Amino acid sequence: MELIDKTALFKISYGLYVLTTNDGKKDNGMICNTVMQVTSEPLTVAVGINKANYSCETVLKTKKMNVVTLTEKCDFSIFERFGFASGKEKDKFENLKYWKSQNGLPVLVDIVNSFISLEVKESIDLETHYLFICQVTEAKSISDDNSMTYDYYHKYVKRKTDTTKKGYVCTICGYIYEGEPLPEDFICPICKYPASAFVKL
Repeated sequence: MELIDKTALFKISYGLYVLTTNDGKKDNGMICNTVMQVTSEPLTVAVGINKANYSCETVLKTKKMNVVTLTEKCDFSIFERFGFASGKEKDKFENLKYWKSQNGLPVLVDIVNSFISLEVKESIDLETHYLFICQVTEAKSISDDNSMTYDYYHKYVKRKTDTTKKGYVCTICGYIYEGEPLPEDFICPICKYPASAFVKL
């Protein structure tokens, strides 16, 4: 019997957020599901970011970010925009409505219910990711709309996988790797998650 069933981790409840940054030239953002309050005094939040994301490089350099909480009103186009493309090559805020918080970073409108501005106090290297330990510098509740959870996204927002194909599917973004076996060092070309995020079709 297999000791570790990775699908057990899919049962952990997550929210879905747009993490916003600025590299000194333009605003940027990414989809993030690893955000948690760890203490109330001082008010501290931990955020996990994959090293393959340009936002990770930007946060390491600037030491600041916003976490904007998505609501169930958010459609798949936001996940495509912020999750399936690199901010190095694309202006992710083009033609989007947003405003700036006190730290100068974007806050989306209409599809969010809150935002938190964060200042990085410590960066922990976790091989494939960094865990950023942050102080809250500004926070605001915007609406009472339900927050988008990872479970809600998979049930009602994410595009359905083509089950006629054979191979492995990324549980994060739905990308399909066709072939056998899935290389252990494979990185999803869309969302940049490792092979551990894939399940067999």
